Amino acid sequence: MPAPVGLQAAVLRHILKHRFLGTRRFPLVLMLEPLFGCNLACRGCGKIQYPPDVMRRMLSPEDCWKAADECGAPVVAVAGGEPLIHPEIGRIVEGIIARGRYVHLCTNALLLEKNLDKFKPGSHLVWSVHLDGGEEVHDRVVGRKGAYQTVTRAIRAAKARGHRVMTNTTVFVGGSPDAFRAFFDECMGMGVDGMIISPGYAYDNAPERGLFLDRAGTHAWFRDTLKDWRSMGWDFNHSPYYLDFLEGKREYDCMPWGNPLRHVLGWQRPCYLMSEGSPASSYRELLETTPWERYGRASGHPNCAQCMAHVGYEPAAVVEGFASAGNFLALAKEFLSVKRSPRMTARLPAPGVPGAGVPPPSETGSGLPAL
Repeated sequence: MPAPVGLQAAVLRHILKHRFLGTRRFPLVLMLEPLFGCNLACRGCGKIQYPPDVMRRMLSPEDCWKAADECGAPVVAVAGGEPLIHPEIGRIVEGIIARGRYVHLCTNALLLEKNLDKFKPGSHLVWSVHLDGGEEVHDRVVGRKGAYQTVTRAIRAAKARGHRVMTNTTVFVGGSPDAFRAFFDECMGMGVDGMIISPGYAYDNAPERGLFLDRAGTHAWFRDTLKDWRSMGWDFNHSPYYLDFLEGKREYDCMPWGNPLRHVLGWQRPCYLMSEGSPASSYRELLETTPWERYGRASGHPNCAQCMAHVGYEPAAVVEGFASAGNFLALAKEFLSVKRSPRMTARLPAPGVPGAGVPPPSETGSGLPAL
């Protein structure tokens, strides 16, 4: 929710433009994966099915800029794999921002501190840091002891240099609601600018299939974990309607075109999480030739039955908030009801990081959902 005012305005203009034009399907966030290669092998990752030659491929900066131009979404989430491995990631991000887009640069943060000098802090760049819970949980999920300490140190270093940072958390079976509530407090104490949280998607080729929550388990976990969240000072980077959806208080069908994916093989069909059929060669081809009616929970597709991930369902929640003047007023009321974090980050200084814990001035607002 705590997003730069400019980003919120860009999302609002984008939605209103497409509503005025009567566009049935339009993107909100471009998911861009310039490579699949990574320096971790997480237990819930869905990328391990690709052969070694594909894992070595990389999109050029020009490929990435073309995808941003084709899609036209106001936000580009640059992910992977680990994007900081890409030798031209600085140029890629700079070129996307030069096109007026807002970049969420997704990283496991193991290489973040040594790469901070490649990026200028500003409202158009947000670091989206993979952090799947407290120390014991995160280190177990990513399969590397000490990863949590590296990540949290990098978050503090990035904040000390004036960068905007949000955490990106995937929830799996066995996560204690009480432990995660304490984890949200820890994140706020580090001064993060928002938190993304989503149930994991049960990839067919994930290393451990038993990790993933089903739909009923997702509802139960989020009801327990997010109870009274509006009064806790937790800054979730979601529409409150999506959080209601996770708790089972609202129902949506998936909008897989809302967060389309461009990666080293093309435009993935039908969505960021599931691959069926050959990738499209262009965004227009993806939009016009994908049989969208075959996907989403209402379609009866078995791979969609348990999914509640934000990449498909948050677009539906966001669009509902702007479906009418009444909906917009109700959404605004929701935002006003949420207690904001005081961002008292100086309470938790980072040893050895000069200036850590002191938040920079930021262009922050709460009138629109941040994606």
